[in-house]
Amino acid sequence: MTATTRHARIEALTFDLDDTLWDNRPVMEHAEPTHYAWLDTELADWLAASPLGELFAGHERYAQRFPLAAYIERRLALARRHPLRRGDFTWLRERALIELLEEYGLPRSAAHLWAAAAIGHFLTLRHTLTPYPEAIPLLDALRQDYALAAITNGNADLQRLELAQHFPVVIAAGELLAPKPDARPFLAALARLGSRPARALHVGDSWKEDVLPAWRLGMRVAWIDKHDERRTDLPPGVHRLAHIRELTALLERLDGER
Repeated sequence: MTATTRHARIEALTFDLDDTLWDNRPVMEHAEPTHYAWLDTELADWLAASPLGELFAGHERYAQRFPLAAYIERRLALARRHPLRRGDFTWLRERALIELLEEYGLPRSAAHLWAAAAIGHFLTLRHTLTPYPEAIPLLDALRQDYALAAITNGNADLQRLELAQHFPVVIAAGELLAPKPDARPFLAALARLGSRPARALHVGDSWKEDVLPAWRLGMRVAWIDKHDERRTDLPPGVHRLAHIRELTALLERLDGER
């Protein structure tokens, strides 16, 4: 990255979502077991009242046959078998459930219906989240001066969140079959914003999926060091922040360096 590039005026900001604008760990720690327990309970009740129930009389319940760890392992196996889908987490979840439910003995049509219902419940829980208190006021201020876009590998649907109004451009990289660190989601976001890497800064928490791909494109990067790694090998144009609340000060400093 040349000196000219480093001092070009920033006109566009791209943001990662999970663990950048909210703490995603407690969200997933709740959503993962809760939706799976819901499936186990609802499926058992349905089978008990269904003509299919006779076929399952005396059988162990679904979650006994396939505990949560088996569901997680099936998703990982699917990601290995379908590398282009490795970032499409909703597809991986639903496909894994369909396979397990069929192996449990459900007819294919019932397996699809129950997998879809479980994913719907999961997505409701997955969107029960609270952005960092600084996030919305920060974005309110930033959108006055910068073009904003979100680039996520996750399956958070911004249209279900208050944050949606701040991002006219949203790139769901996994659904594009090009999850970060692939460069294409970044290029797609910049193209839709009408900007170019030298005039953009990416904000994200992952060194591998946010920092490196954005920096290699020539973008500047605000690395949210969520896990306090404190790396000493920051390349020119990469700036470590402990929290999203520090972004405004960084932008003011970069603007003053021009």
